[in-house]
Amino acid sequence: MNTEIENLWRKYNQLLDSQSFIEDDLDYSILKNHITYLEKIGEISNSVIMVFDMFKRQHVFVSKNISNIFKLDLDKVEGATDYLDQRIHPDDYLKLMEAGLYFLQYAFTISQDKRKDYKLINEYRLKNEKGDYIKIIEQQLCLEFDKHGNIWLSLGIMDLSPEKSDNDVFKSRLIDLKKHEVYLFPPKDKESILTARETEVLQLISKGLLSKEIADKLYISINTVNTHRQRILEKLNADNSIEAIKYANSIGLI
Repeated sequence: MNTEIENLWRKYNQLLDSQSFIEDDLDYSILKNHITYLEKIGEISNSVIMVFDMFKRQHVFVSKNISNIFKLDLDKVEGATDYLDQRIHPDDYLKLMEAGLYFLQYAFTISQDKRKDYKLINEYRLKNEKGDYIKIIEQQLCLEFDKHGNIWLSLGIMDLSPEKSDNDVFKSRLIDLKKHEVYLFPPKDKESILTARETEVLQLISKGLLSKEIADKLYISINTVNTHRQRILEKLNADNSIEAIKYANSIGLI
């Protein structure tokens, strides 16, 4: 694993660690009910259906038709993600990691009641057990929260992509199903992903206010201010506040 991918995995795990699960509060009867329904859908569908558990960080359900549709080993797909990760085309894997991290960061800025309004769509190449690369289109949606508001179960729907061209092989976009807005990766304007609160915090930082002063002015905690500051740096790909302010000024954000 190269350094860049290792760094992305570190950031990805740090982001997942920001969710605090209490195992005893997770009601897995909810998952069983979903599986009963999803198994029936898988039997009559040409789509592969998967459920990923954010607490266990593994696939807890994969429809059996993955063997027929994608020519993949069902037993190896269930559980850890290593099997699928290693079969993604090397040219697409890094981009998929970058897009996944980018949009997951965004998902964590959205209020819980709106998170199910979004759908992530990725297109990439995956090698089957015959050694052939197939082009797939994958949709990911939030399926369940735990009782504390953590994103717990995510639903994945995978199909053979109708696009067979080798041009622009990897594609990723986030769709707001309510507003019919589409966010592309890589984004043309990263600032469009900043929330209104993050923009407000950045404006106050540019005026020289410290975290404590920003917290008092906005009636939020210092920890919340620092979380906003970190996400601003990540979204604007800046190493520090000075770089973020310069970039924001250059695009007219502040």
